[in-house]
Amino acid sequence: MKKSLRVVAAVAVASLATIGFTGCAADSGKAAGDGEVTIFGGYGEAQAKAFQAELDAFGAENNIKITFTSLAAFDKDIKVKIQAGQEPDIAMWPQPGGLKDTVASGLLPLKDVVDLAPIQQTLVPGWDKLAVKDGEIYGLPVSANVKTLVFYNPEAFAAAGYTVPTTDEELTALEAKIKADGTGYPWCAGIESGEATGWAFTDWLEQYVLDLNGPDVYADWIAGNVKFSDPKIQAAVDLVQQRLLADGQVNGGGVSMATDGFGDTAPLFETGGKAKGQCFMLRQGSFITDFFPEAIKAEVVAGDYTHANVFALPAPAAGQAGVLGGGDLAAAFHNDSDVAKVLAFILSDKIGSKMAANGSFVSPHATFDSALYPNDLTKTIGETMANAAVFGFDGSDQMPSAVNSEFWAAGTDFVAGRATWAEAAARIDAKY
Repeated sequence: MKKSLRVVAAVAVASLATIGFTGCAADSGKAAGDGEVTIFGGYGEAQAKAFQAELDAFGAENNIKITFTSLAAFDKDIKVKIQAGQEPDIAMWPQPGGLKDTVASGLLPLKDVVDLAPIQQTLVPGWDKLAVKDGEIYGLPVSANVKTLVFYNPEAFAAAGYTVPTTDEELTALEAKIKADGTGYPWCAGIESGEATGWAFTDWLEQYVLDLNGPDVYADWIAGNVKFSDPKIQAAVDLVQQRLLADGQVNGGGVSMATDGFGDTAPLFETGGKAKGQCFMLRQGSFITDFFPEAIKAEVVAGDYTHANVFALPAPAAGQAGVLGGGDLAAAFHNDSDVAKVLAFILSDKIGSKMAANGSFVSPHATFDSALYPNDLTKTIGETMANAAVFGFDGSDQMPSAVNSEFWAAGTDFVAGRATWAEAAARIDAKY
């Protein structure tokens, strides 16, 4: 972390101690805490370390020992913990659908734990609608990510004489030129992710469903009111197919996409052309910087964009630009004065001072201090979220868990050529 950011972070922590986080307005009737709060989530190693550092600082000011544990396969592992009676005080779901599925397992309405009004006032519109069940809010976001992004290597673009596209027409022309020149492949696009293989494909499809149809149809699709077999969804599938599965778009085509890891970013920084698998663009979430080679990550943190920069994925000509994203939503299993303080803190616009410096954190709050983002790239991503006019949370993450899982699996089979879209759509629709 830069020296200036250390000072800002210290001021932020001091401010937290001054203003306090009392949890909720009716805190006087809340049970006393035992001085310890446990949190489970799905953060990767770097994010988990930065998050724990913020919890440690807040805990020291409030005499609370706060322990964060990252679960390797969160949605599956949290169910095992609950069944064993080992649920944490607070859990953070990457999928709102999974969170809502867990309400019956003992989650508390957030209004019983914290004062919701000040949190809702600072959130980007829409975030407080994601984990509502029977009229009650059970989850709100701690961190976010932006997925309407294309990462590229400016040095490689310059060497080949390519310019950043600003429209879908320009993007299509760039793809054609890359293939005609034989300099590499237009896209890096692996979708393998262990038990979650396929989610990177669903992100592509969700983006185009949002762009082509707007937020209302997007929401109806998530709810199951618009079928996967609907022509509106087929139109988005056709765009993904043209972009990724047409000849020469991705190294090895759909078969390789299905087995290549989503975090394999090395080909984006390759210079050996097609023979070395060089690709020129990677559409991914803002968190993908965690998967850059160490030397590239160091450059980005230092504000050097020689080898890595980003532009917004242009909307198709027939659609409107939408911002797609995801995030981690916190919910509470237990309620006492310590849990209330910690939950109010991690749901506020004050969390993120250390995680932002790590380079992969985006705040879901419009009021987050953008000066805490460590460089122009992450600041641009953060401000894209803060200024979002049309925002869609990751669609598959909002769908019921069974639908989400089948979307991943059937989508992977479609990409790999093992199923037609009609067959994949029928499998997914059957899970509603």
